[in-house]
Amino acid sequence: MENVILLIHLLLTLTLIVVVLLQRSEGGGLGMGGGGGNATAGRSAATALGKLTWILGIGLFATSIALTIIAAQTSSGSSVLDRITDRPAAQEESAPDMPATSDDLLPPSQGDDAPLTPTAD
Repeated sequence: MENVILLIHLLLTLTLIVVVLLQRSEGGGLGMGGGGGNATAGRSAATALGKLTWILGIGLFATSIALTIIAAQTSSGSSVLDRITDRPAAQEESAPDMPATSDDLLPPSQGDDAPLTPTAD
C-alpha cells in the first residue's frame, strides 16, 4: 500500500511541476505584478490551470500525510539512539594492514655530506 501511495505522490509532484510551469507569468516577482496598474483590481478569474494547481496541491498534501501515517505505523517503535551499543563493531579480517607511518613528513636524509641543491654534471 505504501508503494502505491508513494507512486501517486511522485506522479502528483511531477504533474504539479508541469502545471505550474505552464501557467502564465504575471510579470512581477514574488506576486508583485498582475494588477495592471489598478490598485483596486480584485482577484483575476480562476483559470483551469489555477484550479488544477489547487487540486494537485491538495492531493500532494493528502498523500504526504498518508505516507507519514503509514511510516509511523510500520516503525519499530524504538529510536535509532536506542540501538547504539557501547562495544565497537568487529573489524573484518580481510581488511589490509595499513603501513606504519611516522610523524616526519620529509623523506629520510641521506647524511650530512649530501648536497642541498642538485649539481649539474
